Amino acid sequence: MSGAVHYPFTAIVGMDDLRLGLLLNAVSPAVGGVLVRGEKGTAKSTAVRALAALMPDVEVVAGCRFSCAPGAPDPGCPDGPHEDTPGTARPTRMVELPVGASEDRLVGALDIERALADGVKAFEPGLLADAHRGVLYVDEVNLLHDHLVDLLLDAAAMGASYVEREGVSVRHAARFLLVGTMNPEEGELRPQLLDRFGLTVEVAASREPELRVEVVRRRLAYDDDPAGFAARWADEEAALRERIVAARALLPSVVLGDAALRQIAATCAAFEVDGMRADIVMARTATALAAWAGRTDVREEDVRQAALLALPHRRRRNPFDAPGLDEDKLDETLEQFGGHDEPDPDPDGGPGGPDDGPDGPDGGPGGGGGIPPQGQGPEAEPPHTNEPGASDASRESQTPEPSAAPGPRSGAGEQSPVAAAEPFRTRMLSVPGLGDGAAGRRSRARTEHGRTTGARRPRGTLSKLHLPATVQAAAPHQRARGRSGPGLVVRRDDLRQAVREGREGNLVLFVVDASGSMAARRRMSAVKGAVLSLLLDAYQRRDKVGLVTFRGRDAEVVLPPTSSVDAAATRLEQLPTGGRTPLAAGLLKAHDVLRVERLRDPSRRPLLVVVTDGRATGVRGEDAVGLAARAARLHAADGTAGVVVDCESGPVRLGLAGRLAGELGGSAVTLDELRADSIAGLVRDVQAGTGTRTGTNRRAA
Repeated sequence: MSGAVHYPFTAIVGMDDLRLGLLLNAVSPAVGGVLVRGEKGTAKSTAVRALAALMPDVEVVAGCRFSCAPGAPDPGCPDGPHEDTPGTARPTRMVELPVGASEDRLVGALDIERALADGVKAFEPGLLADAHRGVLYVDEVNLLHDHLVDLLLDAAAMGASYVEREGVSVRHAARFLLVGTMNPEEGELRPQLLDRFGLTVEVAASREPELRVEVVRRRLAYDDDPAGFAARWADEEAALRERIVAARALLPSVVLGDAALRQIAATCAAFEVDGMRADIVMARTATALAAWAGRTDVREEDVRQAALLALPHRRRRNPFDAPGLDEDKLDETLEQFGGHDEPDPDPDGGPGGPDDGPDGPDGGPGGGGGIPPQGQGPEAEPPHTNEPGASDASRESQTPEPSAAPGPRSGAGEQSPVAAAEPFRTRMLSVPGLGDGAAGRRSRARTEHGRTTGARRPRGTLSKLHLPATVQAAAPHQRARGRSGPGLVVRRDDLRQAVREGREGNLVLFVVDASGSMAARRRMSAVKGAVLSLLLDAYQRRDKVGLVTFRGRDAEVVLPPTSSVDAAATRLEQLPTGGRTPLAAGLLKAHDVLRVERLRDPSRRPLLVVVTDGRATGVRGEDAVGLAARAARLHAADGTAGVVVDCESGPVRLGLAGRLAGELGGSAVTLDELRADSIAGLVRDVQAGTGTRTGTNRRAA
């Protein structure tokens, strides 16, 4: 079956940085894993699965669910102790963590009923236990819930997983090669989580026709005959596997000299990365690069390559910063702090790689341990280079294109885009009531994490025990159950699930007036700065965002709802202004967007943010203001929480934005009131509805 035969790692065309990052982690898992960022369809998953098949077999204790090594078993293994237990060899596992996995599936589950009734720690291992001494692969890691990412990265950093439930604790070893992939179009990881990945690589499809032809040719050959294709690459796979084993054996002998350490420290300081993790990761990566090259000394080219892999994702200061590294500045820093440690006189010291040739064990140009062997297989690819700038240039093409038709035409009144003003910290806006959406930081919701507000009978597997309620349910039945000792006799019907309240993420849909009434450059700059501030707030609160603009004759969806806040910021920056003010068209377009999103994700509650001065114009004889009011009432009838950011300025104000807010069932706030410091940091409720029209009170706080 084709599913049983993985695509060969050595048959992957191009993707030099990706292959190198994966191989360095295979040589030294202490590097801390690799995050692969790139557009869809760039062989990210294929490369990870191919690496797992390439890894050497591991010796494990027979029957141990936690993959203990026979010679050095984990003394705290839940299946232990393992004394004189025979070992057995098995292939390295690649465990996949699905985006929708629960916490119990990741870390394991305790049988609370048996723990309370019998005092037995009945533990069912999770994916972290399965991945011990193997590869843990997280596809679309940016879509994983934050608390799961925290658990995952904590285990990767400590080499162990801890499971605690109501005072019952289990610990087991969890050391694995962590690989995460993500498409930046679908949202970024928080900088705190980015920092926990050792290395990051950017991948993009080649724009060279010959390389693309070779990719297709090899893929079609594999699909037609997976076993035969793999057999043709067996020699290259075996050679690369031997090189990994040799580099692992050489790694303890590699010397990281003072000169290399000075370069590492100077580089991290020059690029102003936070904390010391970058220095440590660079040191481990440079050492792994030297071992991969078959050397026992770390050289400047190793430090340079380590910086290119370990620093770009650590330089982001906010979600609108693109990862990257100034290579000219890097070279200047390395030259300035270049040391005088004498290199190993034998450039081939240590076991050489299986692909030693004219280019030496480095495997070709690029330095720093080079890239895995390519171009030597039965279907050798054309010569190519992996240009560092390619990923940056292609990132512009990764942002999702608007689904709407070409934008509204505003005629001669259109003005070129203006830069946004400096963003600021905004006041809290939230959807009223209690939701059930995805975990976030905006509105109140029933969640798996948060403060306990009550108890209920469990539906399905018990995940969070409410101990007082469980004891209260079991206590009246102790005599009937024949209790004779100090223990409490607990039955499954007694168990109670804790009900918790936390925060959810919402869909924040921006409707921005880009008409001529907003076209004064200072005014539009302030408006863009306000929207940019709200986008930053949405990023921090784990919201999805969408952007609708209106000007000229119509409205358009500039950005459909997405988790990629930086994509919204890019579209906002490019927004031109001018023309009429079709306010009703903007509100109707927003209504269509929200209608579709309710069908796609009914649990995610929307928050409508209309940025306008309230003016509305239309064709001759058309009641533009009346049409806008009718469109606003559609949102109010749907129960959509809304707020109008009033952009009107000057000594004479018409108050149209306030009237629009009333029709929406929301409230109007000025640009100044939007600032958190303008209300001394207090969070106040903004009335979003009255009971007279809909029978309910809705608020956007």
